[in-house]
Amino acid sequence: MTPAEIKNALIAKARALGFDDCRVAPALPARHRELYEQWIAEGKHGDMAWMARNIERRTDPRIVLPGAQSVIVLAVNYFQGPGPQTGYRIARYAWNDDYHDLIEKKLRELDAFLMTHGGTQKPYVDTGPVLERDFASEAGLGWGGKSTMQIHRHLGTWFFLADILTTLELPADTPAKDMCGKCTRCIDACPTQAITAPRRMDARRCISYLTIESKGPIPAEFRRAIGDRIYGCDACLEACPWNRHAQESREAAFQARETVFSRPLRDFLTLTDDDFRALFAKSPIKRIKRPAFLRNVCVALGNTGTADDLPALETAAADPHPLIAEHAVWAAAEIRLRHGG
Repeated sequence: MTPAEIKNALIAKARALGFDDCRVAPALPARHRELYEQWIAEGKHGDMAWMARNIERRTDPRIVLPGAQSVIVLAVNYFQGPGPQTGYRIARYAWNDDYHDLIEKKLRELDAFLMTHGGTQKPYVDTGPVLERDFASEAGLGWGGKSTMQIHRHLGTWFFLADILTTLELPADTPAKDMCGKCTRCIDACPTQAITAPRRMDARRCISYLTIESKGPIPAEFRRAIGDRIYGCDACLEACPWNRHAQESREAAFQARETVFSRPLRDFLTLTDDDFRALFAKSPIKRIKRPAFLRNVCVALGNTGTADDLPALETAAADPHPLIAEHAVWAAAEIRLRHGG
């Protein structure tokens, strides 16, 4: 088969496996590597120390896979339409099963297909040193929006990215054009002003970082802005006008998990470690562990709760884990302040 025929067969197989787009970029150094290095130097990655390691590998796929010729970029739509009607919000991508497990299985099948044509591959889905959004833009799979999130003409902002580095030289697609124009809705929508300028993100201010990546106390200056969010934040994604084209995902594993969304917010505070692991089995939420999750629940209760939530918070304030206890005390004080003591 010619390289073009291999690529066509690859796209057909990717579609059959449930990928919503599949494109190819040349395996060259990432176009925005200097901006990434500057971002790291300014400390805007916060406590995500792994992002500062192996920067050369992260910005050049040929170091990750010697002999790499192409970067195959894939998209999986996870949009599920209107969200569950609850008193709290969880980022859409975490409504149910962990996307890593689902997508990695699909990538292994594509890897096996490419091996039959003489390729050596390294597949990744948020798990390796690859600036996937840079390569997505180079491959024409959307463009980097002002929120720093990738935007696709047909999927909007609701999709996962995955990459396969390969030694096969496949025909490259045309790079995408920036279609954001003068729009700044994502910047205006950010509750904590984490998007400091177009395509400039200070992770230390981002609600997704504060509720997922950060394992310590949430700074007091951001707690009220978190509102009713208990895991992640979709504010900049929801604001994007390109989502008018978004279609619901074909993947049932991304539908909201009933056992989670049927619970009142304060009931999460009763979870033991075993309860937490069982409730969030196979969910991305499981990886932040019970203390950080209950920290988030306390903050949301502090912002939205009533006097009826005080007994649960008072019990949480006696939790042996200081992260839970401190945020429960703060939340109870916020409720009393809001409801006149």
